[in-house]
Amino acid sequence: MRTLALGSAAVVLVLGVAVAAQTPTLQRVDGPVTLRDALARALEQSPALRAFDWGRRSTEARTLQAGRRPNPTITTMVEDIGGSRNEVNQSQTTIQLGQIVELGGKRAARQQVASVNHDLAVWDYEAARLDVLVQVTSSFVGVLAAQEAVRHASTALDLAGQVRRAVDDRVEAGVVSPIEAARAEVLVAFAQLDADRTRRALDARRQQLALLWGLDHARLAEAVGDLREVPPIPTLEALDARLPRVPEVARWASEVEHRQAALALARASRVPDITVAAGYRRFTAEGRNAFVVGATIPIPWFDRNRDGIRAAEADVERSRAMADAAILGLRSRLADAYRDLVSANDALTILQTSIVPGAQAVFDAVREGYQLGRFGLLDVLDAQKTLTDANRQQLDALIRFHHATAQVERLVGGSLSGVTDAPASGK
Repeated sequence: MRTLALGSAAVVLVLGVAVAAQTPTLQRVDGPVTLRDALARALEQSPALRAFDWGRRSTEARTLQAGRRPNPTITTMVEDIGGSRNEVNQSQTTIQLGQIVELGGKRAARQQVASVNHDLAVWDYEAARLDVLVQVTSSFVGVLAAQEAVRHASTALDLAGQVRRAVDDRVEAGVVSPIEAARAEVLVAFAQLDADRTRRALDARRQQLALLWGLDHARLAEAVGDLREVPPIPTLEALDARLPRVPEVARWASEVEHRQAALALARASRVPDITVAAGYRRFTAEGRNAFVVGATIPIPWFDRNRDGIRAAEADVERSRAMADAAILGLRSRLADAYRDLVSANDALTILQTSIVPGAQAVFDAVREGYQLGRFGLLDVLDAQKTLTDANRQQLDALIRFHHATAQVERLVGGSLSGVTDAPASGK
């Protein structure tokens, strides 16, 4: 009954503590964030990379363990402790120390298997590191794009406001009907909705970037970068030449070596190990002591590990075939990603050099002509929509280009700027 008599104040206190414990703490990332800052923070704090780091430590420990020798054994036997009355005191006590002697190079082969397995873990970590870098780069591009979308929406809202003011002036002058003012007001309302939507999308993008840093809740400052900085595109042949050095391909050399080490261990297992022993024997009745030595040698009569060797040989050939398949698959993925990159670059070039400047010039001319009475409101609205769509398509092309760049860089394991013989992008 004393437990139930805590009182309402205590209950409220307990509930308050529980809610506070479940409420995540909002962390603020102060100052502008560049792509380099975002990548460095992800490499330091990514939960995925921490997991692979523990995996590397595990393989290091297993490599050390593979080099340990077998433990010695101690055997104690008491013989002749029963029987006829005259032989009751004829017992013998023997104490032996035994040690397995590994033959055929098993220990060295076992160490080689564990060592190459550690190399595979290192390659897997490098692949995971590249994945994290690509994810962070894509997420950072998403933040930059969302910031650019907010600016575009703000510009569209300003343009809608300019159109509304121009219409209001003409309505006051009695040149056009008040219905056009209502249309302009609707245009401003739609522009305001779009501006609110882009701001919410920016918050979501910033949150996604913070999650890649291992932060559940964070308030990210402004991302700093220029989406219009388009790097030159190397040739597909120059990119293809880098494929043998990427982790997904390079790891297969270690995989083949790992299978070959397992084959050597399987062959070493054909040689039986010997157990040598030495000990002390006590004859109780006679009060005498003696030393005993011995050895145990298995006879490889039924099992010489022939099937294990054949299986290991098949694994070696299988790993070589999979290495060939890996490089072919990577070349196919690179060709697809490169095609997307070139397509995005071509679209971006047309938009930047022709469509967007043309749409801007048309809108400026129509807006000025509307004020002079040469065009109607529908002409202004159509020109404004064309300019807004052109800006949005240019932003989409920039996003596609940078995402395709990130994918190509992931496949070749490095920045495109580090690839030699790169022609100009044609921008």
